[in-house]
Amino acid sequence: MTQSAADATAFTPEWLALREPADAVARSAALLGSLGAWLARRPAPGGRLVVHDPACATGAMARWLAPRLSGAQHWVVHDADASFARLALDRMPPAAADGSPVTAACREGGLAELTASALAGASLVTSSTSLDLLTGEEVAALAAACAGAECPALLPLSAVGRVDLRPARPADAEVTEAFNAGQRSRGLLGPDAVAVATEEFGSRGMAVCTHASPWRLRPAAELTGAWLRGWVGGAQAQRPDRASAWDDYLTHRLDDSVTGALWVTVHHVDILALPAGRAAG
Repeated sequence: MTQSAADATAFTPEWLALREPADAVARSAALLGSLGAWLARRPAPGGRLVVHDPACATGAMARWLAPRLSGAQHWVVHDADASFARLALDRMPPAAADGSPVTAACREGGLAELTASALAGASLVTSSTSLDLLTGEEVAALAAACAGAECPALLPLSAVGRVDLRPARPADAEVTEAFNAGQRSRGLLGPDAVAVATEEFGSRGMAVCTHASPWRLRPAAELTGAWLRGWVGGAQAQRPDRASAWDDYLTHRLDDSVTGALWVTVHHVDILALPAGRAAG
């Protein structure tokens, strides 16, 4: 989620709604297929999948995933911000891919409260929050909880710190480097998230698969302008000495977008971690 310099605005419902269609297009169909095949080989306890969605935000992952999985489902949505959990609950899709019912409930707390015991009986853990916005300790705890519960995890859209802009401008690489450094300076994994998560899940005996899931932002789209402002703003917060120069850079980039000249690819990776001891089915 390379969305904003300010934590206070990074997770507004407005921003999350704006990015939801791009997220839906970007998520990996290949990993979804692998997950669906894995789940199909294991009868769901109680006849329904139990899916935990920690850091659920407004529930975008449930709206994308629930209608793509077959069979009855019960989603447990968690978020440290109770207002987000309520939004996710209110916006749950009613049915699975085969028309089976989808139900949901809220649980208080965020990732910090997710443990192996809390996941007892769970079929899957997924999240709308990207791993690049977590700390190393949070990812390690998430991996430990999933491995301890022998529960697969589908974790989409971790930013890898690489952005392609066409046409290129000289400051592109400098802004990218400053944005990435800003994430790390705040204690977040940032572009290191995929490597860290792969190590954390793998070291606990889980089989990890990854797949590219890039955003491809169109010229003149509202999301393109919002992303540009947040991305450049994050870089300026890290490098205030370049703030004035990058104001000009942002103006030119926004002009490029409005005129239809700018195409942006924001690179992400989806991660699927499966309990290796049961992966063969």
